[in-house]
Amino acid sequence: VQDFLLKTQRLSRRQILSLGAGFDSLYFRLKDMGLLHHTVVYEVDFPNVACQKAALIKGMKELSALVGDTGGEGKAVTFSGEDYKLLGVDLSDLSELERTLEEAGLNNEIPTLFIAEVVLTYMENTRSDALIQWAAEHFPRACFLVYEQVHPEDPFGRVMQQHFRQLNTALHSLAQYADCEAQQRRFLGKGWTECSIMDMNEFFTCCIPADEQQRMQTLEPFDEYEEWHLKCSHYFVLAASKGMEPSWTPLLPSMTVPRHAGPVGMAGSVPAAVCARLSGIPGLRRYGHRSVLIKPNVVLTTGGFGEERGQHCRMRNFHVLSKHAGYWEAVSVTQNIPDKRWGEFPFQWERLYHTVSCLSDTLALVVGGRTSPSSTGLGMLWLKFPKTCNASGPDDVAVELVSLQPAAEAAALRWRHSTTEMTFKGEQYLFVYGGRSAVEPVLGDWYFLHTPELSYTAIAVDGPVPESRHSHSACSWEGGVLIAGGLGAAELPLGSVFLLRELEHGFQWQTIETHPPLVPRYSHTAHVHEGKLLLVGGVWFHASSVPGVTVIDLMTGLCLDYVINVWPLMLHNHSSVFLPDEKELLVIGGGGNCFSFGTHLNPEPVSLSLSSILISH
Repeated sequence: VQDFLLKTQRLSRRQILSLGAGFDSLYFRLKDMGLLHHTVVYEVDFPNVACQKAALIKGMKELSALVGDTGGEGKAVTFSGEDYKLLGVDLSDLSELERTLEEAGLNNEIPTLFIAEVVLTYMENTRSDALIQWAAEHFPRACFLVYEQVHPEDPFGRVMQQHFRQLNTALHSLAQYADCEAQQRRFLGKGWTECSIMDMNEFFTCCIPADEQQRMQTLEPFDEYEEWHLKCSHYFVLAASKGMEPSWTPLLPSMTVPRHAGPVGMAGSVPAAVCARLSGIPGLRRYGHRSVLIKPNVVLTTGGFGEERGQHCRMRNFHVLSKHAGYWEAVSVTQNIPDKRWGEFPFQWERLYHTVSCLSDTLALVVGGRTSPSSTGLGMLWLKFPKTCNASGPDDVAVELVSLQPAAEAAALRWRHSTTEMTFKGEQYLFVYGGRSAVEPVLGDWYFLHTPELSYTAIAVDGPVPESRHSHSACSWEGGVLIAGGLGAAELPLGSVFLLRELEHGFQWQTIETHPPLVPRYSHTAHVHEGKLLLVGGVWFHASSVPGVTVIDLMTGLCLDYVINVWPLMLHNHSSVFLPDEKELLVIGGGGNCFSFGTHLNPEPVSLSLSSILISH
């Protein structure tokens, strides 16, 4: 809007027409900034909305003084000033809209900026199309700004649609204009000569100045990256124009984030099935948790945020699944907390974005995690299980929690990190890498923990240090560690794959080249099987598709993407467990808490059969 006013500042007259303006304060902000010289602003909304807004303006001295009420100018004009007209009329009645605007003084011959912020999509497409075409035909020098939704059919798009249906405000434009390219074709086909468009991830990256991005990032602790990026990929901003001198295309193609050529090419699909026997089992609907194999065919799930007794909360209870006779079944769990002082600190096991490493058949180590984004970190816990837990279908699993002394916790005051088992000179270590903390939004450091006594060990590491990251994946491979993807310091997904390779004197960072290049992503999970790195789900900015399973051949670098054929399945903030003998991948939980559309959780675990893609690959 400011760009339009700047480009037309030498003209004697210009006007802004806000369609479906609601209670937007745009006029008052522009007027207060002194930007409305020779400009009249027209706002249109339903008569009852316009009347409510007029009453609010009249009831506030500051607003009334800015606009200066000169009274109504016709039955549809609910508030009028020298440079402000508030009109009550239904946008879908085009003839009545045109008559009312003419009565209020709108001039077709002067430069006009149309604004429609999440307005056209609530109209039937025939009526919104007619409005777009009317504006192009009747205003020889005009610009049109649109902000609304796209991508209705991927998992997040379905959550978005359900939200608006529950509000009885269905999104009509999505069926016909499902992506940015379709919206661009729409305007060019309705009489507009120039049209540029980008989704809000691109807009944030390219159009928001760096200092403003940094200011926003310091307003408050924030950790809902997945929902933020998913929402931004489902909204776009469009700028169309005709007859403007100089030409007006504020969203230039040169400003956009480099895109992949066309949609991500999928090499095939992965057969998937929901675990029907686990549908409705308490404790499985959660995100930000960790699931690990503690015995063959026995999976322990800890922490996260989810649903318990009909309430959304941080998950305190552990959950165990056991595979018996080919089916996954829930197992009852007893939690033993020997240190009674822990009753005062329940957050010790109510943690999100931690890691769990199974070090023996009776012992696992929990590292890090958080309760809230401002948490200082939660340190380490031992989890102990009885030897009676076995793969034949245990009736009950007891899990004992044991706290660790603070001396062992410098590496653990973080979350969204990775903890990976590795070996060096025949000794077992845990490699703690990356993540974020209450102080640092992204970490790039690492620690070697010698597992018998959890002591920090200094081991030399050579090679170019990977970019700092969190929400990446890490796997053990050939004594070292594979790191893939993650979210970097600029809050952009990363597409790099690194191997921490063992040498005689220590380790070396080594880049693994992939072809085609790995699509940048984060919040995924990963496994290694027979020289192949499997990346499961995650969030990427490539809005034409969503991540499924990516297979990277670690010998050749060949990188192939496969779509998962079960939707809607939220494949972020999930856990996954790989059973190599069956080539089965069990996806547990997943989802998130969107500030606009609420909490969305995968209803039950999903089993993916990877046999066909591992053989064909």
